[in-house]
Amino acid sequence: MSKDYYGVLGVSRDASDDDIKRAFRRKAKQYHPDANPDNPVAEARFKEVSEAYEVLSDEEKRSAYNRFGENWRQFQDVDGQGPFANGGAAYTDVSEIFDSFFGGGGRGGFHSHASYPRAGRNIEQEVTISLREAYEGTQRIVSKGGRDITVQIPRGAATGAKVRLAGEGNPGVNGGSAGHLYLVVSVSEDPQFQRQGDDLHVDVKVDALTAMLGGEASVPTFNRPLRLKIKPGTQSGQKLRLSGKGMPKLRQGDAFGDLYARVVITVPGALDEKQRELAEKLRASLG
Repeated sequence: MSKDYYGVLGVSRDASDDDIKRAFRRKAKQYHPDANPDNPVAEARFKEVSEAYEVLSDEEKRSAYNRFGENWRQFQDVDGQGPFANGGAAYTDVSEIFDSFFGGGGRGGFHSHASYPRAGRNIEQEVTISLREAYEGTQRIVSKGGRDITVQIPRGAATGAKVRLAGEGNPGVNGGSAGHLYLVVSVSEDPQFQRQGDDLHVDVKVDALTAMLGGEASVPTFNRPLRLKIKPGTQSGQKLRLSGKGMPKLRQGDAFGDLYARVVITVPGALDEKQRELAEKLRASLG
């Protein structure tokens, strides 16, 4: 026989009724259109599974199928009242099974699955913001169906964060709810600050004498520059932490990450004769 209902369900020919029902539940849930929107391959498999269960779950139909193969229907009485015409029990059972894992309400079995309410598909749209906008929070205007929608992007948003616009996705089918529109945030690189999670890193120039003797240096932030104490003997590349001066933590109130200032020691590009003489004496004294 060209159509193997047992193979479709993945059971043996001597499978029990319970085995057949369990196999159908598993396959129907896997290929149901609600779980595979806009997937014609899954829809075709779903129809095959439903057809196989309709036959194998009915004792008389299964017996006829075992005897005559996929042409078993040709042995029905012409008026449709023969021993193989009573498929009501199977259809009711299929409908109940669908209801058990898709929340239905007795909507007529597998032949009417296309009339089930189906939620619309979600839509994703990328939106690019600057690191400063991520620090402060910002807005974007999205056009949808001839309407302009103002969307608030919260401060602390990082690349990959999603902002949901409920009900602004594709419309539902057969009375199903609309999907959602998700704005997927992409934060562009900043020329001054590097972001690592909720922390910020920035290079701070410190002249050689301040690094040797100690002093202060100016550290940029997104608000105002801060004065940072430099200890004597500070080395180039050393990182100094400013607690709570990093990025705001997404949806965590007033919590902030840290700011790490990386010391970059600078030296004068040119020296006059007196400065050079002093520098030579210093070098000699340092050995």
